Amino acid sequence: MIFLGIDIGTSGTKTLAIDANGKILASDIQEYCCFAPKPLWSEQEPDDWWNATVKTVHNVLKKARLKPKDVKAIGLSGQMHGSVFLDKNDKVIRRAILWNDQRTVKECQEIETSVGGREELIRLVANPALTGFTAPKILWLRNNEPKHFEKLRKVLLPKDEIRRRLTGEYATEVSDAGGMLLLDISRRNWSTQLLSALQLDIDLLGRVYESEDVTGKLTSRAAKQLGLTTDCLVVGGAGDCAAGAIGNGIVNEGILSTSIGTSGVMFVYSDEIKIDPLGRVHTFCHAVRGKWHLMGVNLSSGGSLQWFRNALCSELIVEAKRKKADVYDLLTAEAEKTPPGSEGLYFLPYLSGERTPHADPFARGCFVGLTLAHRRSHLVRSIMEGVTFSMRDSLEIFQGLGIPVGQIRASGGGSKSLFWRQIQADVFGQRVVTINTEEGPAFGVALLAAVGAGAFKNIQEACNAVIKVVKETKPKPAAKKVYDRAMPVYQGLYRSLKDDFKKL
Repeated sequence: MIFLGIDIGTSGTKTLAIDANGKILASDIQEYCCFAPKPLWSEQEPDDWWNATVKTVHNVLKKARLKPKDVKAIGLSGQMHGSVFLDKNDKVIRRAILWNDQRTVKECQEIETSVGGREELIRLVANPALTGFTAPKILWLRNNEPKHFEKLRKVLLPKDEIRRRLTGEYATEVSDAGGMLLLDISRRNWSTQLLSALQLDIDLLGRVYESEDVTGKLTSRAAKQLGLTTDCLVVGGAGDCAAGAIGNGIVNEGILSTSIGTSGVMFVYSDEIKIDPLGRVHTFCHAVRGKWHLMGVNLSSGGSLQWFRNALCSELIVEAKRKKADVYDLLTAEAEKTPPGSEGLYFLPYLSGERTPHADPFARGCFVGLTLAHRRSHLVRSIMEGVTFSMRDSLEIFQGLGIPVGQIRASGGGSKSLFWRQIQADVFGQRVVTINTEEGPAFGVALLAAVGAGAFKNIQEACNAVIKVVKETKPKPAAKKVYDRAMPVYQGLYRSLKDDFKKL
């Protein structure tokens, strides 16, 4: 039996195939673009996701030399919080609004007012209203594009739009649905109380499943387009954060995952529902049946280093091509020559506003402490340190809520750099490990597909069978002392600049 994992990411779609033992047979990625018609807006075309899905599936089948009947089930993952607006004929009404879009400040205020305040909203759905979530996007459509809202019949998340095209079903699952700000996290179903307060019809939303549950089979049309059969199952899957955590084996208490991709995610498993009353971190349903997780999200983590590369390193990009090297490797080599703390230089990674712990769409990126002695190497190291400080914010909140963290597993692009893993170990003051696979969300939902098709009893059994720790990075005491002193300074900079960000 073969299982596919499909991850509808922000920069591209990735598909991989695994066998019944969890061995990865082949993978493929197809990229697409993001649109920013106004400052702080972020949109994509759902057709681009579908075209990338079809192409990656075909490429994986070809690479692994698979026959259509070999593939028994598909798991879906995708960027969370995005909104696909469909009319009565299942036509996309407008471009999808993405997780990192910041246009909905007024709508977030409207949501909190509708239920009697921020504390009541957290009681209802375990989270405050944030600009990236789906619910405020629906209200934005109603408030700003009323003609489009009149046509609206369904709102789907990115991966669930792909599910609709695969199966014809309007469905989602608990981990991704939690990020819409419309799910009763404790009951693991839609909050009728919040929907009523917002005057939104529950029929706008799909049916909610657990992540390993089968949500349908491929339609004949989809099977033909993908080169598969109509016997192929499609399971619930998971939002990319929960899917990545499954792929990292975060299915038991005491294990936390840190992922540095475009955004940064701190993700910790919980047997019980635990809610931060201040709403600084998210509490969502986990992709493990009947379990939960807490999550801190930083909107521009690896994206901060990517911005630096693209905006300020054109000559180095040319040099990297000439040397047939990765420009990030060259930047890292420079940063390694700089001591911990970047000689007093701090970077605030708020290039897209920030979510955890500040929930501030007005926050902006900053270099603070620049002197004539600083060089590019300092800037690069301070970016890596600033991103890691922002993730330590989440770690401190988890620990404050009494959630045990005995091991930190690193993933995403940042985990591939030993240097950045060392910075994480030093800033967190704990050992950081990597595992025997680096395939992330697509691998996680492929495992969920295997569970849904009966290859494993549950997702814990699947993860324990195929995921192993392979490398460990221990904190260096001297660097840890530097970062322990620097952390309060880093945190104080946001407080000092908060009002100025709004003026900017």
